[in-house]
Amino acid sequence: MSVSLSLRDVCVTLGGTEILHGVNLDVAEGEFITLLGPSGSGKTTTLNVIAGLEDTTRGHVLFDGKPVEKVPPHRRDIGMVFQSYALFPHMTVGQNVEFGLGTRKTPKAERKKAVERSLELVRLAGMGGRQVRSLSGGQQQRVALARALAPNPSVLLLDEPMAALDKQLRETMQVEIKRIQEEVAVTTVAVTHDQTEALTMSDRVAIMRDGVLEQIDSPEVLYRKPATLFAARFLGEANLWPVEGGRIAGLDAEVAARNGTAVVRPEDVLLATRAPDHAPRLTARILASSFQGTRYRIEAQHPTLGSVVASVPPDVEPATVAPGVEVELACRVAGGAHVIADVEPDQQPAVAELA
Repeated sequence: MSVSLSLRDVCVTLGGTEILHGVNLDVAEGEFITLLGPSGSGKTTTLNVIAGLEDTTRGHVLFDGKPVEKVPPHRRDIGMVFQSYALFPHMTVGQNVEFGLGTRKTPKAERKKAVERSLELVRLAGMGGRQVRSLSGGQQQRVALARALAPNPSVLLLDEPMAALDKQLRETMQVEIKRIQEEVAVTTVAVTHDQTEALTMSDRVAIMRDGVLEQIDSPEVLYRKPATLFAARFLGEANLWPVEGGRIAGLDAEVAARNGTAVVRPEDVLLATRAPDHAPRLTARILASSFQGTRYRIEAQHPTLGSVVASVPPDVEPATVAPGVEVELACRVAGGAHVIADVEPDQQPAVAELA
């Protein structure tokens, strides 16, 4: 598959402070990549560089191998959905969707068909005559998406597209946006701080930290095999346990790396009564327990490992996971516990598997 969008050693300085430090990224044609990171990590600046809304201090932005740093935003063949949607309240739904077509001087004969096609794609067929102010938040988001897609752009950019929606609608729209993106096969780059959103929609997720890309990988690899401690801590919850002399201290488990940090997710820490006989055991005292519908999240204290977070099935007797109770847990590591091995500061992080 050919590369549709590339960033090459992109640096951005704003107000005398360097915000992006040599960002390199390749996005394949039709791929959906999400930039994920904490506030101030540089993800929105990166999106604005791609859109042409922010100038680079150094480096190149390439569309299909051609530099576009000097190409203004309206000539970059992009569609963009802003966090606020940026719809025109005095226009109808159809007029909003048509707006981008007019600025691109699309012949009038083609505009109506493009508007109808875009509204049908986002499941708003027949609503072109409605006033924008009469729509729900989810419908307004669909209009913004239809407007961005109507000109058939080569790159779609999404800036925190679900930030204004409530949780239930946000989850529905995550699936919808991915469906639409796959149907039109448009190269897409999104920005979000919501981890679930990134994992749900993306082919790959790029974790950003302090203006650099920390790790770029599929959602599954990022979650199961983070390359750095920052990635392990940032994406979901993780038990990070020290490895010394090839063993996890306080747990009867050998690892391939002599020193480093084992990454064990809460769902891999089980009640011993529900674990395989060969699974390494540990006894800890529960500090906190919360029922979350699909699970109990328990936090316990172990004399050697310290904090232990476990995800327990919701059908257990509540008294068995109450604060103060001493509980026997087991680690499901038969498939291999991921270890981030100790490295020198200027070396690439190494990983190892549980023996």
